[in-house]
Amino acid sequence: MNWYDRLVLPWLIDIACGLPMVQAKRRLLVPQARGRVLEIGMGTGRNLPFYDRSRITQLVGVDPALQMHRLAQRRSARAGIGVDLVGLSAERLPLPDDSFDTVVCTYTLCSIPDPAAALYEVRRVLKPGGQFLFCEHGRSPDPALARWQTRIEPLWKPLAGGCHLTRDVPMLLRDARLQADVEQGYISGPRVLTYHYWGQASKA
Repeated sequence: MNWYDRLVLPWLIDIACGLPMVQAKRRLLVPQARGRVLEIGMGTGRNLPFYDRSRITQLVGVDPALQMHRLAQRRSARAGIGVDLVGLSAERLPLPDDSFDTVVCTYTLCSIPDPAAALYEVRRVLKPGGQFLFCEHGRSPDPALARWQTRIEPLWKPLAGGCHLTRDVPMLLRDARLQADVEQGYISGPRVLTYHYWGQASKA
């Protein structure tokens, strides 16, 4: 890991993920989590202040970026919510089948090397009747803008921790056999970065 990834990138990601329009999406989504909760891509813990502690029995956070765990632990303490942090990627979770009531994933599928494998794991560990809460940015339905996203992506990825601009989130959910209620649209900011998909899904 180079100095940029170790020292600079965690702070840049934390700032970007704390922008008001992004926080507004978290505020709508995260309080719906209940029971035993798994968060995929916890990062610096930006979701932690929005969990409803009265609805949660356990929170497990998974993220391979160990350099971000320190910020997540600080936010955990400030939010008064305990979290078991695991330094692994979501493509292969050492967790039992049907073991979580809720899985939360925000601004994470864009940077997972194999999002299809990660969503397969989400489906596997989710209990029958459980909920997958997601909010992601991805490919714009506007063909001209999508072409710009494709052009920019190779330059963007090294600067943004492997973030892809062109992931087709609804297709990924369908391929993982997750039955999703998806809302979508632009949020404020550069349109090449801000086409969003959010909602909840369950095992089909």
